[in-house]
Amino acid sequence: MPRFAIFCLAAALSFASSTFAAPPDAPFRAIEGGDLRLSDYRGGPVLLVNTASMCGYTYQYEGLQALWEAYRDRGLTVVAVPSDSFNQEYADNGKVKEFCEVNFSITLPMTEVTVVKGPEAHEVYRWLKAEHGFEPRWNFNKVLLDGDGEFVASWGSNVRPGDSLIVEPVERLLNSGS
Repeated sequence: MPRFAIFCLAAALSFASSTFAAPPDAPFRAIEGGDLRLSDYRGGPVLLVNTASMCGYTYQYEGLQALWEAYRDRGLTVVAVPSDSFNQEYADNGKVKEFCEVNFSITLPMTEVTVVKGPEAHEVYRWLKAEHGFEPRWNFNKVLLDGDGEFVASWGSNVRPGDSLIVEPVERLLNSGS
């Protein structure tokens, strides 16, 4: 094989591995201001959920808050990612925050309204699609990451936060220390 071809192959492999091999640590903007990085929660599992205030699944905020309260002391973090990718979220972050606090007493970490689908999606969601084939099909899709930020599983909108399909892998991760 000519040296140039070997160089190109090595460069391509290097680029591919550095582009998406590890979960990106691109910051989300926290709804109350500042940055929210998934690496801030390393060591424990993270359940990342794209949410929307005007969706038929919005009642799941109650279950997300309950799941977080039940397991946060053991290391689980639940992060709500409000998104208008499906045209069901307020454009104003303050309105989203107020809606969630007033209607669901949300205290779990939340990002600002964030794109989760398509070419403008947040880098973490682009990584999930490129590396794991996951792209939200609707609001309240859930992704579980382990303590190193690696993809574990995903669930659609119809799987409630307290469902054993989610709780059992969360407990396994917590019991294994990741």
